[in-house]
Amino acid sequence: MVLPLVKLGSLAFRTLSKPIAGRLKHHAGVHPKFRGFIIGLAQAACAAIIYEVQRSVRSEARKEEIRKQELEAIKKRLDELDMEKQIMMQRLAEMEMRTGGVGWVFPRLLNFSLAQPAAQRGGTQQPTAV
Repeated sequence: MVLPLVKLGSLAFRTLSKPIAGRLKHHAGVHPKFRGFIIGLAQAACAAIIYEVQRSVRSEARKEEIRKQELEAIKKRLDELDMEKQIMMQRLAEMEMRTGGVGWVFPRLLNFSLAQPAAQRGGTQQPTAV
């Protein structure tokens, strides 16, 4: 719905602007003061366009710099997490060496947590130390 209206509006604008542009060209050719005014207006418009383009470029450069800083921060955090993972893996390996391997630590923890409810099912409830 919007696209046909935009196309129709741009067609109407072009249709109406052609006769106006023709009259401006004719008057600029006939009247030197008007020609000077039109040239000054066109130069001011050109300066405004150049300023806007430069402002846009600076804005994009700032945004790109912020993106780069964010990316560097993410990479740094990733490196920190990788280092922390390596330290934890090293500590785990040391614990495994001290305890005789993973097969000794985890099953014992599981047996401890499973053994307590089994004893309570026998009919006698024993007080548990907290």
